[in-house]
Amino acid sequence: PHYRHTGILQYRGSPGTPFPGSPRTPRAPAMPEKRPFERLPADVSPLNYGLCLKPDLIDFTFEGKLEAAVQVKNATNQIVMNCADIDIITASYAPEGDEEVHATGFNYQNEDEKVTLSFPSTLQKGTGTLKIDFVGELNDKMKGFYRSKYSTPSGDTRYAAVTQFEATDARRAFPCWDEPAIKATFDISLVVPKDRVALSNMNVVERRPYPDDESLVEVKFARSPVMSTYLVAFVVGEYDFVEARSQDGVLVLVYTPVGKAEQGKFALEVAAKTLPFYKDYFNVPYPLPKIDLIAIADFAAGAMENWGLVTYRETALLIDPKNSCSSSRQWVALVVGHELAHQWFGNLVTMEWWTHLWLNEGFASWIEYLCVDHCFPEYDIWTQFVSADYTRAQELDALDNSHPIEVSVGHPSEVDEIFDAISYSKGASVIRMLHDYIGDEDFRKGMNLYLTKFQQRNAATEDLWESLEKASGKPIAAVMNTWTKQMGFPLIYVEAEQQEDDKVLKLVQKKFCASGPYTGEDLPMWMVPISICTSEDPTCAKMQILMDKPELTVVLKDTKPEQWVKLNLGTVGFYRTQYSPAMLESLIPAIRDLSLPPVDRLGLQNDLFSLARAGIISTVEVLKVMEAFVNEPNYTVWSDLSCNLGILGTLLSHTDFYEDIQVFVRDVFSPIGERLGWDPKPGEGHLDALLRGLVLGKLGKLGKRAARGGEERPVLSADLRSPVYVTVLKHGDSSTLDTMLKLHKQADMQEEKNRIERVLGAISQPELIQKVLTFALSEEVRPQDTVSVIGGVAGGSKQGRKAAWKFVRDNWEELYNRYQGGFLISRLIKLTVDGFANDKMAAEVKAFFESHPAPSAERTVQQCCENILLNAAWLRRDADSIQHFLQQRRAPPAPV
Repeated sequence: PHYRHTGILQYRGSPGTPFPGSPRTPRAPAMPEKRPFERLPADVSPLNYGLCLKPDLIDFTFEGKLEAAVQVKNATNQIVMNCADIDIITASYAPEGDEEVHATGFNYQNEDEKVTLSFPSTLQKGTGTLKIDFVGELNDKMKGFYRSKYSTPSGDTRYAAVTQFEATDARRAFPCWDEPAIKATFDISLVVPKDRVALSNMNVVERRPYPDDESLVEVKFARSPVMSTYLVAFVVGEYDFVEARSQDGVLVLVYTPVGKAEQGKFALEVAAKTLPFYKDYFNVPYPLPKIDLIAIADFAAGAMENWGLVTYRETALLIDPKNSCSSSRQWVALVVGHELAHQWFGNLVTMEWWTHLWLNEGFASWIEYLCVDHCFPEYDIWTQFVSADYTRAQELDALDNSHPIEVSVGHPSEVDEIFDAISYSKGASVIRMLHDYIGDEDFRKGMNLYLTKFQQRNAATEDLWESLEKASGKPIAAVMNTWTKQMGFPLIYVEAEQQEDDKVLKLVQKKFCASGPYTGEDLPMWMVPISICTSEDPTCAKMQILMDKPELTVVLKDTKPEQWVKLNLGTVGFYRTQYSPAMLESLIPAIRDLSLPPVDRLGLQNDLFSLARAGIISTVEVLKVMEAFVNEPNYTVWSDLSCNLGILGTLLSHTDFYEDIQVFVRDVFSPIGERLGWDPKPGEGHLDALLRGLVLGKLGKLGKRAARGGEERPVLSADLRSPVYVTVLKHGDSSTLDTMLKLHKQADMQEEKNRIERVLGAISQPELIQKVLTFALSEEVRPQDTVSVIGGVAGGSKQGRKAAWKFVRDNWEELYNRYQGGFLISRLIKLTVDGFANDKMAAEVKAFFESHPAPSAERTVQQCCENILLNAAWLRRDADSIQHFLQQRRAPPAPV
């Protein structure tokens, strides 16, 4: 599924960056210690599932009938399957051409989500039919076969029945062999009210009246190709749609809430362009006759790639030409690109086990950018990748509590932990580095080899390396294992010495740690593809090497003393660079005069900020470099600067000179704010809109109210809503908050509701902060969005952070119950506590979660405590020198 990092992107991007999804579906609590885990026995396996389901949208239950063609590989008197929250009524097995045998016992192992069907006699080797009648519940947990609440245009509340099976929840809808490698074909029928839309992975082949009840119809779908259970899907509800055919003849439909078909057009265009792009890129046709994209009201992830029926939360699919902001369009384009890539990479060829999840998600998270760059070159999306994915992955991966990309997974409860920024963002970043190292042509050749060799089957990470190695003749497995099997990444220290007309560079690699220079005994080593450019041509590598040892000396021929040298051209290699003082000094003017490309300006600043955070250089050094960005025109560079200054601001909110950093940020942002102004100028594009929203939001938060024209504006453009809301709330009182809550209630679009939910935390009075927190858990906020309201309060101010943490503790039972396990609980914890900065708070957080365990968020809790301790150390180390620098900056020049 597509999740995107935390519940709130507003600290990274503009305040209006739609909180792109949140990861996947929550899951039942796991046991704290590593549980012994066994995969299903291989004695019996399915060939085809005949499945008929009849959901009841009033009592929230469903009846199911399964008739599966199975193969008994070893004689046995029991069949073990996955099954959770389902009651089996009868079960029988009929060997081909023989009498039916009824099961005499159903033994449920709830802990392991399995059921054992026992038979009175031995089932012999051969094929036969397994029949099971069962009932289940349409739950409200956003996983399995669940109910989703929506309002009709006339204002009635109704429910749809929808599915979310990844990773291990198909077993909540029907008894099955719920492991990705146990593939079978599916014949699905649904019995539904005749005025409802019924969808599944395949096209409808028949609709016939249901014999027992004339208000119902039975809808039968075509047989699917062999596929994994986690990709099966069905939806029953009321929807409108728009449709198109892609160039290569695939029928594409986008389903929207009733009355909002118009809002499906943007996603439809993207999907119709994307399918041919992937067909051409992989040189493998899309394997099904149709693809549906559908907006689901209650949805935990951003979206889910079910084969032929992709489900989305509304904000990841619907775009209203008048009321959607530019960042929402971009987000929809990325999510559509991500999910459609999975139709090949994941659905046609599936990971053998959850250990290889990163390959599925990392790959889709990389290629979504390739696809959007193809559809919308004006988005400059690859520069945004560096800010959104690459630097975020490095932030997490520098912690001692990170984990390798590839994690061996046993029990299903462990799967949830790895739907995180390491699997997605670091995965995507190392694939981007690999693509660059191999070159596009050989990369595509290798991809085609892999997809054709393993289609309709399962594969492991090694299989992909082998295909890419064949295509490129490079040591792919050897290089990539250093990036996927060990956690962390290198810091490369470089110094230069001039020797006549040549520059001699000395490179040293060491693991980069957020806590400072690496001091471990063992020396982890990476095979690092390194590119080097000089001021002669900043856009072209003068030299490319593979650094496969701890130290290396390279000679750059014909490089004059006055020429600067930069490593990691395009910020593609997954490492940080530390230059000698002299080398860094020579690069600063290239930031100021923009001769260094945007992505390299961003990378240089981000590396320096991380080095300061880790105590390797002084924070004051970075602040001086940040002042060199006065002429910066690029949105993404500003977005990254803004994020880092936000982190520093949060840190310094724990001191008594917080005001001074606010003034510094205002000074850095004011010139660009003046240049942009409030009103879009003719000929501006997507990135200008994003930049204006970012800068005005930043200045508004700092209490700088940019003057607007005197006349009343009738309607606020979507791109300016977030910055205006933030500014107004920042200076607002209880009537301001009431106005915002009223706007929220009246908003017809989920995007607008989310936009308001994310900024409410900007309000500053303590009693109003409490009101916002209470609102977060009210009926007004969709369950998946509560997290971003609480996160917005925690990120809004120092008192907001304290209040949000107290609120989470006071309401822990309800919150935990709502998001049981699953990634939403991790997001909530991270957003609430990450900004603290003293050792006592780290102890308090640790103690709370020791007495209130949240197994699927265990690692998140450790990472948060580590971050709090790192913040505290940073303050102790640098607070005085930062204060001195900031105050000296403000001092009037001494009289001469």
